[in-house]
Amino acid sequence: MEPGPELNYARTSDGVTIAYQVLGRGPAVVWLPSMSNLVAQWRVPVLRAAYENLARTMTVVLYDGRGTGSSDRRIETGDLGLEAHLRDLDAVLAASGITCSALLGYYHSATTAIAFAAHHPNRVTRMVLFGGAARLRDVMSPVQTQALLSLVDQDWDLFAETAAHAWMGWASGESGRMVAEAFRTATTPTVAKAWFEAGARIDVTDLLPQVQAPTLVMHRQGERQMPIEVSRRLANALPHGRLVELPGSFPTLFLEDARGDLELLTRFLISGEVTLAVTPTGPAVDGVTARELDVLRLLAVGDSNAEIARRLGITVHTVERHTANLYRKIGARGRADATVYALRRGIA
Repeated sequence: MEPGPELNYARTSDGVTIAYQVLGRGPAVVWLPSMSNLVAQWRVPVLRAAYENLARTMTVVLYDGRGTGSSDRRIETGDLGLEAHLRDLDAVLAASGITCSALLGYYHSATTAIAFAAHHPNRVTRMVLFGGAARLRDVMSPVQTQALLSLVDQDWDLFAETAAHAWMGWASGESGRMVAEAFRTATTPTVAKAWFEAGARIDVTDLLPQVQAPTLVMHRQGERQMPIEVSRRLANALPHGRLVELPGSFPTLFLEDARGDLELLTRFLISGEVTLAVTPTGPAVDGVTARELDVLRLLAVGDSNAEIARRLGITVHTVERHTANLYRKIGARGRADATVYALRRGIA
């Protein structure tokens, strides 16, 4: 699978080269990176579909932060704090010629989005925050997160795999394997350790009252991930903040309810409206039933039949029956065809 649009390169004020991509047309939104590797992320069908669907109505800017992905990795590991991340964003905006945009702050990058919006109120139209907090240590403090971080030194490959599955909620199918590979190749263990240590010191609480952009705080986390209270405090502290708790438990966007997540995100970024989409429970297009839709969503993210059976509480034989019926109805010859069908219709 091709690694998305051509990579461009920006130069920060302190001489760091940042890789970025621009796709789509319409109002601009910058998707700020956490620990990213754009080339690898474009190979994950769910993420690729999210990028492409968002680009149907907006100009989407993606980039790898310093020390990660295709950006400059020859950096001083001590220079990974908030000001460094703001320099990366400044450079990408200048290089892409964008003076005013919406911001999507995802996990670690939520603090960068908040700080930029506070410092440049006339340049940020709207902001969406997911999985972040004003103090990053509030996100990184749960026991599971600390246990994961201890693996950075001990076993980098195991950290990447565990982070993708236990931390981010991706299943152990093909998409989960590709997300783990994106984590593993995003950076080095040395930079990752410094990156997390610097992140634990970032606190933009004092900047929250200065943010004038309408902000949507989206929350979907399992019991072992970030508590809802963290997102609620963040939304309440923002002058124009609003919290939406998404159904489901996977601590990521575009995996459990790709269509609903995309519609909510796009509608808010373009018009400021907040409307939760209701996933249909009756027969879907092409006569696909609600249960077959459940199977299709999990199949499209790479789950095996056994994994689908476990998630849905049914037998493997029943999964096989649903899959056979599904393939017949949508004209699919196998999983690849079914995945394409799901992505094109916003089901996966």
